[in-house]
Amino acid sequence: MAAEQLAVSSDRAKMTDRLVRAAASARGSGSEELFRRLVESVQDYAIFMLDSAGRVATWNVGAQRISGYAADEIIGTHFSRFYPDDDVKAGKCEMELAVASVEGRFEDEGWRIRKDGTRYWSNVIISAVRDDHGELIGFSKVTRDLTERMLAQQEQAARIAAEQANRAKDAFLAMLGHELRNPMAPILTALQLMRLKGDDRSLREQEVIERQVRHLMHLVDDLLDIARVMRGGLQLKRGRHDLRDIVSRAMEQASPLFEQRRHHLRCEAPTYPVSIDGDDARLVQVFGNLLTNAARYTEPGGNIAITISDDDDTAVLVEVHDDGTGIEPEALPRIFDLFVRGEGETHRLTGGLGLGLALVRALVDLHGGTVEARSPGRGHGSTFTVRLPLVDTTRPISVQPELRIEQASRPQRILVVDDNEDARELLVEGLEAVGHDVRGAADPAEALAALDSFAPDIALLDIGLPVMDGYELAHRMRDKLGDTTPHFVALTGYGRDNDRARSAEAGFAGHLVKPVDLGRLLATVADLAAGAPLRT
Repeated sequence: MAAEQLAVSSDRAKMTDRLVRAAASARGSGSEELFRRLVESVQDYAIFMLDSAGRVATWNVGAQRISGYAADEIIGTHFSRFYPDDDVKAGKCEMELAVASVEGRFEDEGWRIRKDGTRYWSNVIISAVRDDHGELIGFSKVTRDLTERMLAQQEQAARIAAEQANRAKDAFLAMLGHELRNPMAPILTALQLMRLKGDDRSLREQEVIERQVRHLMHLVDDLLDIARVMRGGLQLKRGRHDLRDIVSRAMEQASPLFEQRRHHLRCEAPTYPVSIDGDDARLVQVFGNLLTNAARYTEPGGNIAITISDDDDTAVLVEVHDDGTGIEPEALPRIFDLFVRGEGETHRLTGGLGLGLALVRALVDLHGGTVEARSPGRGHGSTFTVRLPLVDTTRPISVQPELRIEQASRPQRILVVDDNEDARELLVEGLEAVGHDVRGAADPAEALAALDSFAPDIALLDIGLPVMDGYELAHRMRDKLGDTTPHFVALTGYGRDNDRARSAEAGFAGHLVKPVDLGRLLATVADLAAGAPLRT
């Protein structure tokens, strides 16, 4: 047995010597020993020789570092040891040697197996080695470990895919908001016109319709706002405000739901101004969402309270407390997470998308505040506490202007362009009711034709028009009217920040998002007529 092992070892040594000499000759080296030392010293590449049957004949430092095998563990074994079982069974190793022997070279990238069983991604080059007579005596094999590069490429590809998915999601949400807002616009305008005309015969039906439309508007706004928060695109319009006014507006916003469910609402607030620095519209949204949440999870006839109190000299607390269904202890830690809703039949009946509280936390965070939820458990009500920083009381408090529907003091010639017939006709009727001279057009061609006999002071343009969009129509109108070009106002279902920026860049004086409150539309027209800054 010893003699046989010695003979095998001697044959292996002879084969190794032949391979090294042939490789050195192929590379034009004048020194076999120099080449041997060079190959053996390389650490970043696995460089080794195979005999003609694919058995490992030489082994360098780089091969040991990459694969984990020492020379005495691997020399004499078939190189298929480095390949996954599926590749071995598929005959990949034999195929690689066959291609290299015919074409002189074979290159591949794929998974290989280390001694410890872990995988690494490698680039492999196998070259045929022949003697001076052209006889195939083996192969040289160079392997590079590209695992880090491959993982980096995968990470980059995943990041690009995620960015593309986010852009697609944003585009979808914008289109969804547009498509949902468009049909809500004429419904809301029709209700306001009925009240403007003093139609009292269907007050209850009007209230039901308006309540449901505003609920839909609220859901759409929450959906779009949470998307802005997630991509970091929501900006605050800060100013100094009295927190009492903000809470009052939030109560007014939620009042239809309180009335519907016959809740008893109590408010406790200081008799002096409570000054905070923030975006009043967003804070109304915060407390409106908390009150709406309380109303949904409180049985009809239940009690809800909202209180404003000083926490210390630097902060103020607003608490919304209810005696409703409460929150299970295990749900409290994730109550502000996106799409989280309560469990059970009662919770399923309350509706909602699980967006409101997630948006509350995001908006409070943007204001530098905190929000927390507490509940003794199921059936024992809940309390939500918002803590906001106070500000310097010497700064002036912003006052929200009241919007009213009243006769126009400066009647304007107005062109309304909207392909939604109901929305267009009701806007025309509403504007005419307060004294404006109004024309309606269903598409850009009709709008441009109307300019031959009607020179508008203001043009209310839907952006998503057929044939050409509102931006192109405004451009065509400027070319046609020259110095008599009107003020352009975008009237659209698209309300993202970049949509507003685009309309401003296109020269639009205002950007109104459907469904537009008739009072706000009339206020915009009045501001343009007076040359005053538009109210936001």
